[in-house]
Amino acid sequence: MNFKNVVVAGGGVLGSQIAFQSAFHGFNVTLYDINDEALEKVKERLNILKGRYLDDLDTTEEKVEQAYQSIQFSTSIPDAAKDADIVIEAIPEVVSIKTDFYKQLGESAPEKTIFATNSSTFAPSQFKDVTGRPEKFLALHFANEIWLRNTGEVMRTEDTSDEIFNEVLDFAKAIGMVPLPIQKEQPGYILNSLLVPLVTQAGYLLGNEIADYKMIDKTWMKATNDEHGPFGMNDIVGIATHLNIRKSKMKMKI
Repeated sequence: MNFKNVVVAGGGVLGSQIAFQSAFHGFNVTLYDINDEALEKVKERLNILKGRYLDDLDTTEEKVEQAYQSIQFSTSIPDAAKDADIVIEAIPEVVSIKTDFYKQLGESAPEKTIFATNSSTFAPSQFKDVTGRPEKFLALHFANEIWLRNTGEVMRTEDTSDEIFNEVLDFAKAIGMVPLPIQKEQPGYILNSLLVPLVTQAGYLLGNEIADYKMIDKTWMKATNDEHGPFGMNDIVGIATHLNIRKSKMKMKI
């Protein structure tokens, strides 16, 4: 793995985290979003992340500020991707938006560039052909608050080359993640495939008035020594994520 230039497309909650984490570990980072207004919101998120890194990690203000100042910003896909080694897509979970993005990216990124989707709900094969380079396309998925919950799930498609798969696993490790290889497509990857049934059963218990949400969370937290119960986890991940994963499983008949 010889990556230097990382592009993150989409500066939402996870996109901003991926960009900051990559910059914090010494990569050249460009963050792309659709317009200047969106980028201003991204900068606000990044400023908040500076404080979180100082509170949660054994680091210095100098290193955190250096990471922030090193991030470049762009509203142009060709400009952002012109020398990218890897582009990590974290744009909205809408098929048409992702499809249009990959078409533009495939036409403008150099041949060397690897494309990785951070999608929680779509299988990467849904977009591999539109990229124009299916052998260099795969999924790289993170948990929220990636500087603390540092999992990097790398999921290949049937067309992803072994070389690209291994390079992205190495990259995940290089930005402080625990690299988790997934050899076959699975909606929800490993983490959410385990989490969704838990949250679903918690909803069943609540909906059938077996216990209230506080008691359900308390039971899980006490019995497993976990920091969060299923409803607390749902607050972090978002209920839409779980719903979309279940829909994807139904479509794939998993």
